[in-house]
Amino acid sequence: QVQLVESGGGLVQAGESLRLSCAASGSIKRIFVMGWYRQAPGKQRELVASITSGSSTNYASSVKGRFTISRDDAKNTVSMQMNTLKPEDTAVYYCNVVLQPMGPYPGDYWGKGTLVTVSS
Repeated sequence: QVQLVESGGGLVQAGESLRLSCAASGSIKRIFVMGWYRQAPGKQRELVASITSGSSTNYASSVKGRFTISRDDAKNTVSMQMNTLKPEDTAVYYCNVVLQPMGPYPGDYWGKGTLVTVSS
Protein backbone atom coordinates (compact mmCIF):
# COMPACT_ATOMS: atom_id res chain seq x y z
CA GLN A 1 0.00 0.00 0.00
CA VAL A 2 1.02 3.59 -0.62
CA GLN A 3 0.21 6.52 1.62
CA LEU A 4 0.60 10.25 1.03
CA VAL A 5 0.67 12.59 4.00
CA GLU A 6 0.43 16.33 3.45
CA SER A 7 1.37 19.11 5.82
CA GLY A 8 1.78 22.86 5.86
CA GLY A 9 -1.63 24.31 5.15
CA GLY A 10 -3.12 27.09 7.21
CA LEU A 11 -4.50 30.60 7.37
CA VAL A 12 -2.38 33.50 6.17
CA GLN A 13 -2.88 37.05 5.01
CA ALA A 14 -2.48 38.16 1.42
CA GLY A 15 1.16 38.65 0.52
CA GLU A 16 2.43 36.08 3.01
CA SER A 17 4.00 32.69 2.34
CA LEU A 18 3.34 29.04 3.09
CA ARG A 19 5.20 25.84 2.38
CA LEU A 20 3.37 22.61 1.66
CA SER A 21 5.01 19.22 1.97
CA CYS A 22 3.93 15.72 1.07
CA ALA A 23 5.62 12.47 2.03
CA ALA A 24 4.98 9.22 0.19
CA SER A 25 5.47 5.95 2.02
CA GLY A 26 4.75 2.29 1.59
CA SER A 27 5.55 -0.23 -1.13
CA ILE A 28 7.16 2.15 -3.60
CA LYS A 29 9.55 1.02 -6.29
CA ARG A 30 9.90 4.21 -8.25
CA ILE A 31 8.24 7.65 -8.31
CA PHE A 32 7.64 9.27 -11.68
CA VAL A 33 5.71 12.51 -11.29
CA MET A 34 4.89 14.43 -8.14
CA GLY A 35 2.54 17.35 -8.04
CA TRP A 36 0.03 19.54 -6.32
CA TYR A 37 -3.57 20.15 -7.32
CA ARG A 38 -6.09 22.43 -5.69
CA GLN A 39 -9.84 22.71 -5.50
CA ALA A 40 -11.58 25.89 -4.48
CA PRO A 41 -15.24 25.89 -3.36
CA GLY A 42 -17.53 25.46 -6.32
CA LYS A 43 -14.66 24.89 -8.75
CA GLN A 44 -13.05 21.92 -10.40
CA ARG A 45 -9.77 20.50 -9.20
CA GLU A 46 -6.88 22.02 -11.10
CA LEU A 47 -3.19 21.34 -11.49
CA VAL A 48 -1.03 23.84 -9.62
CA ALA A 49 2.45 22.46 -10.23
CA SER A 50 4.19 19.21 -11.06
CA ILE A 51 7.74 17.89 -11.21
CA THR A 52 9.04 14.85 -13.06
CA SER A 53 11.73 12.40 -12.05
CA GLY A 54 14.05 14.41 -14.29
CA SER A 55 13.16 17.58 -12.39
CA SER A 56 11.19 19.16 -15.20
CA THR A 57 8.54 21.42 -13.75
CA ASN A 58 5.16 22.64 -14.90
CA TYR A 59 3.14 25.43 -13.33
CA ALA A 60 -0.34 26.83 -13.72
CA SER A 61 -0.11 30.28 -15.26
CA SER A 62 -1.80 31.77 -12.19
CA VAL A 63 1.06 30.72 -9.90
CA LYS A 64 4.12 31.11 -12.13
CA GLY A 65 6.73 33.24 -10.46
CA ARG A 66 5.10 32.87 -7.04
CA PHE A 67 5.15 29.12 -6.35
CA THR A 68 8.14 26.77 -6.53
CA ILE A 69 7.86 23.00 -6.50
CA SER A 70 10.71 20.71 -5.49
CA ARG A 71 11.25 17.05 -4.66
CA ASP A 72 13.60 14.97 -2.56
CA ASP A 73 13.83 11.50 -4.03
CA ALA A 74 15.84 10.18 -1.10
CA LYS A 75 12.91 10.95 1.19
CA ASN A 76 10.07 10.48 -1.34
CA THR A 77 8.83 13.97 -0.61
CA VAL A 78 7.52 16.85 -2.68
CA SER A 79 7.26 20.39 -1.43
CA MET A 80 5.83 23.61 -2.75
CA GLN A 81 6.89 27.04 -1.58
CA MET A 82 4.04 29.49 -2.06
CA ASN A 83 4.95 33.16 -1.93
CA THR A 84 2.93 36.32 -2.36
CA LEU A 85 -0.27 34.43 -1.66
CA LYS A 86 -3.53 35.89 -2.91
CA PRO A 87 -7.11 35.35 -1.71
CA GLU A 88 -7.78 33.48 -4.96
CA ASP A 89 -5.20 30.88 -3.88
CA THR A 90 -7.62 29.77 -1.18
CA ALA A 91 -8.38 26.10 -1.75
CA VAL A 92 -7.82 22.58 -0.55
CA TYR A 93 -4.44 21.49 -1.89
CA TYR A 94 -3.92 17.85 -2.81
CA CYS A 95 -0.67 16.01 -3.27
CA ASN A 96 -0.59 13.71 -6.29
CA VAL A 97 2.04 11.11 -7.10
CA VAL A 98 2.38 8.81 -10.09
CA LEU A 99 4.54 5.88 -9.11
CA GLN A 100 5.46 2.27 -9.65
CA PRO A 101 4.61 0.25 -6.56
CA MET A 102 6.10 -3.16 -5.80
CA GLY A 103 3.19 -4.64 -7.75
CA PRO A 104 3.03 -4.93 -11.55
CA TYR A 105 1.16 -1.75 -12.44
CA PRO A 106 1.93 1.96 -11.98
CA GLY A 107 -0.62 3.97 -10.10
CA ASP A 108 -1.92 7.46 -9.46
CA TYR A 109 -2.17 8.30 -5.75
CA TRP A 110 -3.74 11.20 -3.87
CA GLY A 111 -3.34 12.72 -0.45
CA LYS A 112 -6.35 13.69 1.66
CA GLY A 113 -5.77 17.39 1.13
CA THR A 114 -4.68 20.35 3.21
CA LEU A 115 -6.60 23.61 3.44
CA VAL A 116 -4.94 26.90 2.52
CA THR A 117 -6.88 30.03 3.36
CA VAL A 118 -5.63 33.45 2.30
CA SER A 119 -7.41 36.44 3.80
CA SER A 120 -7.46 39.84 2.16
